Amino acid sequence: MPAASRTPASDTLKSAWPGLAVWLLICFAAPALGSAAGPGEWYAQLTKPSWNPPGWVFGPVWTTLYAMMASAAWMIWRRGGWRGQRGALGLFLIQLTLNALWTPLFFGLHRPDLALVAIVALWIAIVSTIVAFARVQWGAAALLGPYLAWVSFATFLNYTLWRLNS
Repeated sequence: MPAASRTPASDTLKSAWPGLAVWLLICFAAPALGSAAGPGEWYAQLTKPSWNPPGWVFGPVWTTLYAMMASAAWMIWRRGGWRGQRGALGLFLIQLTLNALWTPLFFGLHRPDLALVAIVALWIAIVSTIVAFARVQWGAAALLGPYLAWVSFATFLNYTLWRLNS
């Protein structure tokens, strides 16, 4: 961009893109770590409720949610970095860790009961993260709303699968 057409805003946005890329990598690392334990034969054999979504739904939903999560974390990070937003970003990383833990518990160990404990903890961590993000930037908190809704549904599905198959 020629110096005459550059503005402080365009310079700031240009320098912010690497941060977004890092948050995207962090957020998409969670499902990558858990992907070794996929649904497989065990899940196919489970008794499922009539309202269980078809398998093809999960990929697009989670891809969208991870992108929204990364965008939300990036927005908070831009408001003070790690030092300025340690609490909010720390909560975000806790919920992301719990998110990554669910797949190996459910699909890898075939333990819907333990996965239910993890997803309830995840739900609490997401709510805590939304509250912390809202104190910094409402838009970032709002980006986590669909994630909370989906995890609420997933929690009920996890519970139902556990009850139907225990």
